[in-house]
Amino acid sequence: MNKARLLAGLILAAGILVTPASSQDMPKKDAAPKPAPSASEAVLAQWNDIGRKLIAMAEDFPEDKYDFKPTPAVQSFAQRLIHAAHANQFFINGVLGQKPPAEEDPKRSEFKNKTDVVMFVKKSFADGVAAIKAKGDKGMSDLVVDPFSNEQTRISDFAYGFVEHSGEIYGQLSVYYRSAGLVPPESRPKK
Repeated sequence: MNKARLLAGLILAAGILVTPASSQDMPKKDAAPKPAPSASEAVLAQWNDIGRKLIAMAEDFPEDKYDFKPTPAVQSFAQRLIHAAHANQFFINGVLGQKPPAEEDPKRSEFKNKTDVVMFVKKSFADGVAAIKAKGDKGMSDLVVDPFSNEQTRISDFAYGFVEHSGEIYGQLSVYYRSAGLVPPESRPKK
């Protein structure tokens, strides 16, 4: 009898798991698919998404924990944000035909408080948006020299490399949140 109930429960659970999503979640079968975004729209979507996540963390993390390190061997929360924002400048300067910034990240001491760090992060992503928009769709195929590899690369590929870099920083900062006993903004229940 218990085996029969267990089997019935498993079958019910399997049925629930393979049931398609509600019709509200599924696109209509006869609806025309949305057109693909243009080259610059696709880059902007990725750039803005990771920028939104890092800015949310920068704004949300408590100021009294900005110098928190999960272990002594790593940079602080603030230093990781500063690094991400500074790295964006390599992309921005490359796209705009300017010389790369200094290799060293700005020192934490250059930022008086959390507000200064948040502004630095916001500006780096806003400047990236402006550079991408300035190039437009046709400019996404233009070539720039990657200062790290001394290799020519398309602007769109260059941008995706920096989006990936910011994504890595985002993952690291998620661990900082958890290590500090906090929940990252993206992991909280949606209202």
